Amino acid sequence: MSGTEGSRPALASGQSALGSEWKQLSRAAGVVALLTAPAIFVVLYVGYDWGLGWALLATIGGAIAFRGLVDVIAHRLIPRPSTYGADREALLDDALQRRRTWFWKGKYRILFWIAIIVAALMLILGESMGDTLGDVGDALVSVAPFALIFPIYFLFNFGILLGPMLMLGMQQMKGYEPGDADWGVRLEDVRGQTESKEEVTRVIQLWQSGEEFRKAGGKPERGLLFIGSPGTGKTMLSKAIATSFNSPIVTMPGSGFAQTFIGIDVVIVRILIRKARKLARKWGGQCIIFIDEIDAVGLRRAALGGGGTAGGFSPVPNFEELCFYGPWGAQTASGDLILETRAWRERLFASRAEPPRAIVPPGLARVYGGIQNFVFPGGMGGMGSGALNQLLVQMDGVDEPRWSRKFWTNRVNNLLDASYVVPRKVGSRSLRLKPPPPRDEEIYFIGATNVPIERLDPALVRPGRMGRHIWFRTPTKDDRLDIFDLYLGKVAHSSDLDSPKRRDELARITNGYSPAMIEQVCSMALTYAHSDGRAEFEWDDIVEAMTTIESGTAVGTEYIAEETRAVAIHEAGHAVASHVYMDGVLSTRLSIRQRGGSLGHHQAIEKEERFSSWRHEEAGKLVWTLGAMAAEHVFYGENSTGVGGDVQSATWRAAWMVGMCGMGPEPVPIDDEEERKRIEERYERIGLKIVNRASGMRESGDPLPAILSDPYKRAAAAQILGQAYITALCLIRHNRESVLHVAERLIDRKELHGDEVVELLDSVALEAPVIDVRDETIWPKL
Repeated sequence: MSGTEGSRPALASGQSALGSEWKQLSRAAGVVALLTAPAIFVVLYVGYDWGLGWALLATIGGAIAFRGLVDVIAHRLIPRPSTYGADREALLDDALQRRRTWFWKGKYRILFWIAIIVAALMLILGESMGDTLGDVGDALVSVAPFALIFPIYFLFNFGILLGPMLMLGMQQMKGYEPGDADWGVRLEDVRGQTESKEEVTRVIQLWQSGEEFRKAGGKPERGLLFIGSPGTGKTMLSKAIATSFNSPIVTMPGSGFAQTFIGIDVVIVRILIRKARKLARKWGGQCIIFIDEIDAVGLRRAALGGGGTAGGFSPVPNFEELCFYGPWGAQTASGDLILETRAWRERLFASRAEPPRAIVPPGLARVYGGIQNFVFPGGMGGMGSGALNQLLVQMDGVDEPRWSRKFWTNRVNNLLDASYVVPRKVGSRSLRLKPPPPRDEEIYFIGATNVPIERLDPALVRPGRMGRHIWFRTPTKDDRLDIFDLYLGKVAHSSDLDSPKRRDELARITNGYSPAMIEQVCSMALTYAHSDGRAEFEWDDIVEAMTTIESGTAVGTEYIAEETRAVAIHEAGHAVASHVYMDGVLSTRLSIRQRGGSLGHHQAIEKEERFSSWRHEEAGKLVWTLGAMAAEHVFYGENSTGVGGDVQSATWRAAWMVGMCGMGPEPVPIDDEEERKRIEERYERIGLKIVNRASGMRESGDPLPAILSDPYKRAAAAQILGQAYITALCLIRHNRESVLHVAERLIDRKELHGDEVVELLDSVALEAPVIDVRDETIWPKL
């Protein structure tokens, strides 16, 4: 180490001496060029009788060319000194010398090949060279028109083949100037995303008037990335930004970049940037580019060619990923049990994502598919990353100087450097053109995506591009209350709906609603009112609108009396079980009106946002699920086919608890080991009677059949099911009259919502029974 450090002064000294020799050589070459210049002038002016002006110009050019030749030869023979660690002036002088050498090396290389060609022609053609060159010139003149026509012909055919595809992509690119379109959305109209809106507002304020921020050394974010499920307000907020920002905005769906032929996607990206720059120049230097569904172009490039998503396999963390049926995410295949939780809401909104939109109209898809297969018979493979690569390049180069100014500045400065006449600077004043400044236009990017950020290309979401990430949550009950305050204020409605109690009730019963759906409900409720000749809608109108949107128009089929009573007892069993054993849950709907494929349904919501649950809470959900089966057994001594969905859901929940959450059955509170084992076996036998065995109906790779195939896990799951069923059975027996009262009220009303359900369940004074497992009367006969 010491030897290396000791050698550095010697090395620096040697490089300094070499630099001094280079400077002396340059001065000597300059002196030689000046001394030979008069001789060149005399030869041209006197010997060849050139004009004074032309002779002077040729003399100056010859002296400069000679000086350049010396630099080229010297560069080939003598190594340049190292400038590592040198000061700024030394670095600039070295750069000047290198540019001069590069300039003259290129010119002498061209001159050398011209000389070779001319010499070869003279050697081959001899005296006839003049006539031959004349013939060649005539031939070139005759071919010139065809040389001009050929590029035009090529572009014409290119336009016929690829022009329509380019036009289809450009049609999806929409540019809006201030005043062109009234979005009808302002920042105050975006509700339910308070934190996201505040975060975006901070960034937008710096975009619009961040001069002080920039002077203080800050650098505004180049791009924002909105991340959230469909319907959470990402596009709506972007419209509000465009309205409040009062700047032009260019919108483009991510699918618009995906093109059939290689290179078209790159062209579209460049056209998009050019359009934004043009609008920015027109409107004060700022423009926003909004790319919706940016995941269509911004997925990880490693995954574009085939197969698989980034991140690999991850275990299912939520029960909603296993049991989620229908457009509203029921926990049963029959669609009669819905519980709003945070995980349920995330799953519901994610399921509403639109399928990828076709780039080519259906009528042209086959034509372009045939052309693509002909041009690229091996397939396009992973070549779809061209748009992403170009988009990244453009994001980095938005502040680059204009190409034309940069081109001419470099050419002029190179010519001045190579002239040897104009010094780099005089005193402190530079004699070269200043580097062109960055563009005045500020282009900002906003992207929106429904996919997890881990699936997007890291180069897209890093700082400097779309490095500011704004997460949009699915609307909670409080968010829906805020959204109702907005839309109810825009339509005529009864004053009863303005009370805090009614507003809270509305927010509670609109499980899984997006802002657009709440707006639709308000409008549809007014439709019902106007059809009845009323100017304002009321509670019943908005409830009817909600149930229609959720489940479709109610089927006007009347059940026979016996079946009506059975369905009412079934749904009452669910409602009673949830009210007693699900402390953190409120019932929001209880119905025996047929909607979709369900004869009736019970719907509930968690009182608070939760990210996890305890074993007793999951056991309570099992009792809720099996409450209907228990009610049928208590009132009829048998169960109907209507419990099939409940049994399946309960089976999967028990297997999920045992196999994925490490939850076992509740310990039996008996000291006698033999008696305890006997009770556990009775729970297991009951559970095995309930377990749904149709695991083959589920898709391959499902973890639940694998869990149930393990004897120990199956026994544990069966015990959990048995315990839940016995609990539900004892509950219904203990509260038989109360359950019957709930069922009769349901038969009378057909459908109950919100506070009506809660008040009904509170009024019947339900009690959780004390269960003595030694009491033989509690055990059903198998």
